[in-house]
Amino acid sequence: MKLAKVLGTVVATEKDDKLGGLRFLMLGEWGHDNQPSGGSVVAVDAVGAGVGEMVLFASGSSARQTVRTDKKPVDAVVMAIVDSWEIEGDEVYRKGVTDA
Repeated sequence: MKLAKVLGTVVATEKDDKLGGLRFLMLGEWGHDNQPSGGSVVAVDAVGAGVGEMVLFASGSSARQTVRTDKKPVDAVVMAIVDSWEIEGDEVYRKGVTDA
């Protein structure tokens, strides 16, 4: 799993039938220090994440192991909305408080 911030949504009116009903999000990959780490990825939203939220996403074959993405042609899926994280006892992020 990797950390990311939801940057926006992606709309695709023409797509494979297996992708019908799925919502796509543009994610910016994030580091443990609560700073952008460079890359970006489009992921299927399996949990109802919103723009600006910090999320956990999986890619590769793991992305096809949620109920919403089972047997679908996806390579990345948002599967959790992050409430907080800490490193060595120090809180680095808390939803709604330390949003970058």
